[in-house]
Amino acid sequence: MRWDGQSLAAEDTSALPGLTRLAGLVRSVQTPEFAGVTFHEIACKSALSRVPAQSGMPFEWTINPTRGCLHQCTYCFARKTHEYLDLDAGRDFDTQIIVKTNVVEVLQRELSRPSWQGEPVALGTNSDPYMRAEGRYRLMPGIIRALADSGTSFSILTKGPLLKRDLPLLQQAAAGVDVGIGVSLAFADARMQQQVEPGTPTPKARLDLIRAVADAGFECGVMAMPILPWLTDSDEHLDRLFSQLAAAGASGVTAGALHLRPGAREWFLQWLAREYPSLVGRYRGLYNGGSYASKDYRQWLAGRVRKFKLRHGLSGGAAQLRVSATAGRRRAEVRPAAEGAEGAFTALPVHEPTLF
Repeated sequence: MRWDGQSLAAEDTSALPGLTRLAGLVRSVQTPEFAGVTFHEIACKSALSRVPAQSGMPFEWTINPTRGCLHQCTYCFARKTHEYLDLDAGRDFDTQIIVKTNVVEVLQRELSRPSWQGEPVALGTNSDPYMRAEGRYRLMPGIIRALADSGTSFSILTKGPLLKRDLPLLQQAAAGVDVGIGVSLAFADARMQQQVEPGTPTPKARLDLIRAVADAGFECGVMAMPILPWLTDSDEHLDRLFSQLAAAGASGVTAGALHLRPGAREWFLQWLAREYPSLVGRYRGLYNGGSYASKDYRQWLAGRVRKFKLRHGLSGGAAQLRVSATAGRRRAEVRPAAEGAEGAFTALPVHEPTLF
């Protein structure tokens, strides 16, 4: 979100350092259900965020009801965005959560403007709209209704089984607009999953979500990212993962290697040094100080992914909303991601705060 151009005007002396002058800050809340977490509730001035043209994404608009994330994924590319609030990309990103409590009302106003052309909107691009905090704030039903009522197609990518709560509402929305649903799951091994992303639901819970989405009549694409070199890239793991996804009813899979962008890179490598110190040197060599694994490795991994997708009948990619011109108007189409693509929901640039 634009956060009113990142302007800093209002001051709340009770807020954390870095948040004292954040425009729109209403209150900071702690609750026993979320031990160690502080929710900073704000009154936002914009709900829709335009994606920079240079990003190459297949959608132009996003909505992020929150900032920061309870999933605690060590690899999360969005971590660096917390630094725009003078918070750190590590622990603060996991525990200092910004919640746009009036996002539904603001979105309704924006969608009713004559200038709104009904372009597709993506949710789950920088924060998961169905992380556990959604159970407390219940923002998604209003967002879904606002988008559907305005004739706006949309897609959701999530790790959160809480989406099952809204499946009847999503079915109603799909009667009038295109709705794409994707689930993020890259781990077949629950022990590894808890090490790497300790705040996320288990693989079993997400497989159950895929089944529920498919049973509700939706195609459910899976974003199997990130694949971790020397940890989850073995034939045994990929075969097991893709077998489970196919059995759960996934319509397609997009898979790719871990990205190590600034912010995420430092946090992930700290975790790696604690848990798998023997791999630190190998990772540094593979990534050579950059964000992406070597081309040779990515090509090798793409070959393994193709093999197991074919073996398990998962030839498609994760569903994404793309825009095409039809009969003089813009409409959304749900199409598979290109083979070997980074994944639309994980490749947004984080070099500027205007994504929020």
